[in-house]
Amino acid sequence: MTTESVRDEDPATPPAVVALGKVVAKLRADNERLERQASTTAVLERAKGVLMARSGCSAPAAYEELTRRAAAGSRTLTEECWIVLGEIHQRPTMPAAREGQRPPGTTDAPGGGSVFGSARHTRRTGTDTPNPPSQPSPLTPSNPTAPLNPSNPPETVALGALGEALAGVTGPHDLAWRLLDHLAAAPVQADAVMLYTRTGDSALELSGHAGVGATVAVQWRHVPPVAGVAALDVIRRGEPVWLEDIQHDIENYHLIGEPASRWPTRAWLPVVTGGTVTAALGVLRTTDAPFEPAARELLPQVARLCAGNLSVTGASRARTADRADRTAQRVQAVFDALPGAAVLLTPLRSAAGQVEDFRVDAAAPGSVDVAGRHGRQLVGARVLECYPTMAGSPVWNSYLETLRTGVAFESGSFPYQEVTAGVRQHSTYKLRAAKLDDRLVITWACEDEADRQRQLLADLQRVGNLGWADWNLAADTIAWSPQVYDILDRDRSLGPMPLEELPSRLLPEDLPAFARELRELLGRGTPLDHPFRIRTAAGVRHLRMVAEAVPDADGAPVEVHGFVQDLTARRRAELALSESQQAVQAQRNVLEAERTVAARLQHALLPLPGQSLNLADLRVDVAYLPSHDDLNVGGDWYSALEMPDGSVLFAVGDVAGHGIDAVATMAQLRFTAKGMVFTGSSLTGALHRLNTLLLHAHDGHHSTATMVLGRYDPARRCLTWAQAGHPPPLLVRQGKTEFLAPPEGMLLGATPQPHYGEAECRIEPGDHLLLYTDGLIERPREHLDEGFDRFAEAARRELGETDTGSLQPLLDRLLSGRQRDDVCLLDVHLPLEGGGRS
Repeated sequence: MTTESVRDEDPATPPAVVALGKVVAKLRADNERLERQASTTAVLERAKGVLMARSGCSAPAAYEELTRRAAAGSRTLTEECWIVLGEIHQRPTMPAAREGQRPPGTTDAPGGGSVFGSARHTRRTGTDTPNPPSQPSPLTPSNPTAPLNPSNPPETVALGALGEALAGVTGPHDLAWRLLDHLAAAPVQADAVMLYTRTGDSALELSGHAGVGATVAVQWRHVPPVAGVAALDVIRRGEPVWLEDIQHDIENYHLIGEPASRWPTRAWLPVVTGGTVTAALGVLRTTDAPFEPAARELLPQVARLCAGNLSVTGASRARTADRADRTAQRVQAVFDALPGAAVLLTPLRSAAGQVEDFRVDAAAPGSVDVAGRHGRQLVGARVLECYPTMAGSPVWNSYLETLRTGVAFESGSFPYQEVTAGVRQHSTYKLRAAKLDDRLVITWACEDEADRQRQLLADLQRVGNLGWADWNLAADTIAWSPQVYDILDRDRSLGPMPLEELPSRLLPEDLPAFARELRELLGRGTPLDHPFRIRTAAGVRHLRMVAEAVPDADGAPVEVHGFVQDLTARRRAELALSESQQAVQAQRNVLEAERTVAARLQHALLPLPGQSLNLADLRVDVAYLPSHDDLNVGGDWYSALEMPDGSVLFAVGDVAGHGIDAVATMAQLRFTAKGMVFTGSSLTGALHRLNTLLLHAHDGHHSTATMVLGRYDPARRCLTWAQAGHPPPLLVRQGKTEFLAPPEGMLLGATPQPHYGEAECRIEPGDHLLLYTDGLIERPREHLDEGFDRFAEAARRELGETDTGSLQPLLDRLLSGRQRDDVCLLDVHLPLEGGGRS
């Protein structure tokens, strides 16, 4: 397999391959970007550590020093870090005459040329690997006229240039190519470079290569931990291996490449990271001669220089493998507690990054495939090896799409066929795939029709709390569903109960009726639908049995089948509802009786006049409307009577609450108020005494009330009035309305130290003064000001232009709809001159 990119311009390339190639290219670019970022971070941290160890400075101070050095030398921060890590001095600039200009028309390969002499190897393209992104050559002199510093040896200058070139490495393959570009010249004269990293199982993985060709790379991409592999010996012993005698080396090692003489001389160098050999650097040459001393001295330093880059990729891969193993263990622990089917799939990728297969790394106990493998028996299996027909299927493509985008995939029901041991296995599945890190979690449910029907039947019996039963009278066999055992509270080890034994489980009082129904079923074949009760360890259960008989050719029953249902919960709910209804009805009867008594008492204490009252020079109309609630009688009341001195007493009040207590309190207030005023008490004095009366009730019932108390003087045509938390009277005069400004006054029964005041209002001929209770203006979910405005407007329309009439039109306008509270209304009217009735 090669890493050659797929070109969309080629009409012979299938569209699916083109699309897959684009996906792989995008994933590779993202991976290289992330690796580049991780590599840069690791190099920076290691360089900071070196400075901290040398100077004893802090981490921020080391970062500032690296930044200062990079700015002073016109270098990037990464390049400065590599200089610190490799003890690489700045490469001196060289005059053009000494360095040697490339011939016109030639260009530098990405990463620059070699400082060891004229380059005899250029970077290859095509089927080996795509060129890494081009960047400026580290050997291009910034100042061609600067002199060469003779104090720097050529090896140091070479390592400096190589360190600068490796600063921008994007991945292991790019690292291999840049090494080959610099090691191709003397004294190394390399023709190929290979980089192996150690995996968690002590094997080797080819992480980067250059010059070996795609075929060799694929063949040697994974090396198991066997003897006779030079790269493995290097990692195990931590010492270089120099292979310079091809005949001798063939006898002792498995040499890479066909034929083995393709590279007569080879060198394998250990790459040490954190004191541990984590990788091996291989340098392969077509030169059939031993390595020069300069090359033997230079290559170990090059390997040390590679450690910074490989520490990120190699160590991160090892950490990734360890994390992957820990992730699989954690997922398996979660799966062990799941009731359904679920597996964790790990993608297996080719050298080019394409997904070749998936491996099962965790499986729930309920996971079953078409071959009958259960739970952890699936762990380690590869999807395409076990289910080859999935390759290229819509489900397979959906797996790849979910892995790429992270968007969960849910399929509809689809048929699947597999041949196992020569037998076709047909199943219907519905599955879901979700991404977890770089893996997939697959959950599925088998929807085979028979299994689905059995599951539906079991769910129906469980939800309906019923079970089916079949008694074969001819064969003397009985079949019960599991739910019947639970309903009848029967031990399953005893088996099903014969039909004739069933009546013995019933309560004695239910037995005669049930036995009669059972005889009709077995004798005449009459269907049975009968409730009965049984006694269990949990108490009495209410059951229902529905059954029918299957007759033979002569009409005799040979089979009885039906179902048994547990109605205990339903029966208990019915009984509770019945008891609740009885309790509600009893309470309603009590309230109705109380209302009857309260209404009779109210009518006895508060008689309503059949016509207008003529008191002094006033005409008084009274209206009292009870609420529409049949069960409540309110405490609204009024009083209008002429005093011995010719004045007229008016009172309107409202006691809080309803029922007998409210009517009793109303009677106390009404008669006490009249008695106090009759005996000479002032209006405010009467309110104080009424407040004390409510506060010190001897029956233990505390109540509150509102009241308006007024006294009209006919000589002055003036009304003196006081109020205790009551709505103010409304004056209608000459087509206009106005609420009287209320004097000070508090609710009766609210506080032991109330304050009450008096106010006066002159009554002119034609005026209407309306005294009322709050039931006339209050409505649910409405502000009280809206009720006052509505009352004033209705009074203006109905009473503003008339000197006669009744209160009914006003009440009809105000009380449209259901009335929630009692209403009491007094219209105190001074007729126009000559307009009054005699």
